[in-house]
Amino acid sequence: MAAQSDNERSTMKNIGTLKVTTPSDREIVLTRTFGAPRAVVFEAWTKAEHVTQWWDPSGVPLSVCEIDLRPNGAFRWVNSAHGGEHSFTGTYREIAAPERLVFTVRTLPLSSDSIATLIFSEDGGKTELTMTIECKSVEDRDALLEMRMDVGTARTLENLAEYLDKIA
Repeated sequence: MAAQSDNERSTMKNIGTLKVTTPSDREIVLTRTFGAPRAVVFEAWTKAEHVTQWWDPSGVPLSVCEIDLRPNGAFRWVNSAHGGEHSFTGTYREIAAPERLVFTVRTLPLSSDSIATLIFSEDGGKTELTMTIECKSVEDRDALLEMRMDVGTARTLENLAEYLDKIA
């Protein structure tokens, strides 16, 4: 059997596209499947040495990646590669490795914190990630959709899929 090229391997493992739904007037649900076991995907979300490599949609490594992975522990991820400093901060509420991660996050500068719930489901060595973002208001949800957070999230999760190819 001929060896697979990097591109062919990438195509095989990057098996999902992002599905975005709005099941209620305050929720956004994003779903994506990865060709890696959920323990690996969960670790990629919860360890700074991994998150720094894939988080920014442009693919530029984070300049700061701090994670205090415990209930009420904070995280702060900063990218300063785009001519300014862009922070993503929040507080962990629930950690049930490797299946569930719940945290608050400030998604809009002048809004209340949203609650993000990530569910990692494994089937046959593949992981389906379901991210539910619960906003405080319909206006906050609509603002996120208007600023095309779905496009940035799709790029970020594609970065994760490519990173998982390297570590899984």
